Amino acid sequence: MGNVLMLKNHNLAVPGANLENYMHAVHDIPVLTVAEEKEIATRLRKNEDLESARLLVMHNLRFVIKVARGYSGYGLPLGDLVQEGNVGLMKAVKRFDPDMNVRLISFAVHWIRAEIHEYILRNWKIVKVATTKAQRKLFFNLRSSKKRLGWFNQAQIEDVANDLGVTSKDVVEMEKRMSGTDIAFDLPAGEDEETNTYSPSQYLEHQSQDPADALEDSDWESHTKQLFTSALSELDDRSKDIITLRWLEEPKATLQDLATKYGVSAERIRQLEAAAITKIKMVVAE
Repeated sequence: MGNVLMLKNHNLAVPGANLENYMHAVHDIPVLTVAEEKEIATRLRKNEDLESARLLVMHNLRFVIKVARGYSGYGLPLGDLVQEGNVGLMKAVKRFDPDMNVRLISFAVHWIRAEIHEYILRNWKIVKVATTKAQRKLFFNLRSSKKRLGWFNQAQIEDVANDLGVTSKDVVEMEKRMSGTDIAFDLPAGEDEETNTYSPSQYLEHQSQDPADALEDSDWESHTKQLFTSALSELDDRSKDIITLRWLEEPKATLQDLATKYGVSAERIRQLEAAAITKIKMVVAE
């Protein structure tokens, strides 16, 4: 985690202790336009320009975070997932061909996910043996409490639970965990789905949005917010206040609250609100 990527005024350590600061810094780096990305990628491909490679990596780091968050359910540190995803992004930048007429992130998402998958394969234990205080107590005492190699009967379960000060359910759960064995995450070499053999990797799903779609959504959201802010600024002070208090703040003001504030009827406030909303919609729809 000590690697550092440097670009102009950015000096970003690969996520470590202060992941939150890293994520904020990455978010502040703007997304490249299609033309900018193609120009930089072409320069990299023709001249093997290291600065161009850094540009492409830095301006796509935000999408690595989006992908990595989709794997947060596997109990591994998000910072480590992001770091592995960054390695995948770097590999993709090296192989990216701008003449394919696709965005870099659409090409890179395969490499990002592949590196994250490899990390999960190396570090994820399917069965976490002891995570709570009660489970640790059971883990270190359960085997010595057994009088035979087979499973406990109900009487033995209750005896162990009483001796260790835990519930019968805890004893049964720990016995299942300790009796389980690790299995290969991937299918053994030479086997495939037609052999009716299954492995956990077949069920490894990512929950992240496709980065290309995320980029489009992000651009659209940013554009819409800019239009809304612009439309709001064109309203007169009273209309702006009515929209703000009725829709943008909590708790929301009632029509009667605003009628009392401005010394008019609630119906008049409703009319002003409707007119303001119509004006905002016209600006946003342009």
